[in-house]
Amino acid sequence: MGERDVRMGSRTGRWIVFTTVLGSGMALLDSTVVNVALPHIGEDLGADLAVLQWTVNAYMLTLAGLILLGGSLGDRFGRRRVFVIGVVWFALASLLCGLAPNAGVLIAARALQGVGGALLTPGSLALIQASFHEDDRARAVGLWSGFGGVGAAIGPFVGGWLVDGPGWRWVFLLNVPLAALCVPVALRHVPESRDETAHGRFDVLGAVLGAAALALVTYALIGEAWWAGAAGVLVGAWFVVVERRRGERAMVPPSIFASRMFTAVNLVTLCVYAAFGGFFFLAALQLQVVAGYSALGAGTALLPTTVLMLLLSAKSGELGERIGPRIPLTVGPLLCAAGMLLMLRVGEDASYVRDVLPALLVLGLGMTALVAPLTATVLASVDVSRAGLASGINNAAARAAGLLAVAALPMLAGMGPEAYRSAEEFGSTFRRAMPMCAGILVVGAVVAWTTMRTPARAGCHPECKVHCGVTSPPLDPGRRDASA
Repeated sequence: MGERDVRMGSRTGRWIVFTTVLGSGMALLDSTVVNVALPHIGEDLGADLAVLQWTVNAYMLTLAGLILLGGSLGDRFGRRRVFVIGVVWFALASLLCGLAPNAGVLIAARALQGVGGALLTPGSLALIQASFHEDDRARAVGLWSGFGGVGAAIGPFVGGWLVDGPGWRWVFLLNVPLAALCVPVALRHVPESRDETAHGRFDVLGAVLGAAALALVTYALIGEAWWAGAAGVLVGAWFVVVERRRGERAMVPPSIFASRMFTAVNLVTLCVYAAFGGFFFLAALQLQVVAGYSALGAGTALLPTTVLMLLLSAKSGELGERIGPRIPLTVGPLLCAAGMLLMLRVGEDASYVRDVLPALLVLGLGMTALVAPLTATVLASVDVSRAGLASGINNAAARAAGLLAVAALPMLAGMGPEAYRSAEEFGSTFRRAMPMCAGILVVGAVVAWTTMRTPARAGCHPECKVHCGVTSPPLDPGRRDASA
């Protein structure tokens, strides 16, 4: 049975779906459960707020900076090979996170986790696209997406249960047995595939400069070090110069931004996912520090957003396909902004039914309205041959926006290093941060309303129909020209 000949009903087909869901599920779960564990991590390691920010951002930093390169490595050297390396790398980094004796080791291990995530995340869906017969491909992707959506929905619940039970370290250690199951199945049952047209060298310098610029700016925002911010701007300018010189051989070819629609939808993405990143980081802390929830209670409380996305995103994608992206990408952020403002009602004596649930339901409806149409618009804004590259850039932009928001919001809201240890101090700064998140979303809605003129040509792709990730849009596994 050759490449692209696997049938969904075959034994091999079922194994491919199983192993790709398991591999991508590790990274997806990790991005949703860690926020719930943050207060316990801080208490156990004697850490301040900056350490909690870096616990989230170290992972997002390397993942955002290297995910395009990871996709290209799979296209060149074999998608299964790079996927398996990514799973093993991710598991070993997770083990180091779980055994970390101090905050410094934990942050370094989280950065290594992000490298593993950058290798396995693009390869997971690409393996399905490259292996299945064209008649079964959409169904296989739909199954992958559906199971991934279920995993994202239960992630905060599982994370809270682990934190309150065996402890926060098991949030990371759980990945080790999952990887031990995933790797042998992948090696035995998943056929290898690669892009035979890929050639030349990789834009490693571009990837390193992009990640370095993000790291310096993030450090400046968390540590309030002006010199790091200035250095980050200079390195970012160097990145732009390098990419322009490399032209079509660049990791991020400047020519792709010649599409006004692509540029506009990425601006909307930056606004939306910056707000999401800041919100979910702070909301998990607010529910535990101020409202007095356990980790399990906080994780369960946040379930409505992902459950709504799981149940309704397919309908949202179909609606966006009929009416175009302008209304969903305007209304969606405004609903999310309203949900975040409703979170201002969540204080020390908050009732879940009266105060927390309405906010999360409105937020979830907004997220449902915008995620699938956003992805479809990204893919429709460029030529079909560049769909994978466009999706990768959009995914990386979303993750970068989230990590910068996690770095900047506490500083802008005036949170001190020990704020998360005081219900009064954290509550007051949380009330300042939510309007900021809502304001960013309103800016995104205005950009969408003023720039979205052309209806999306692409339909709702199977991978985004039940997408439930809150950190980034779904990836399209098309060819990525991130090499020279």
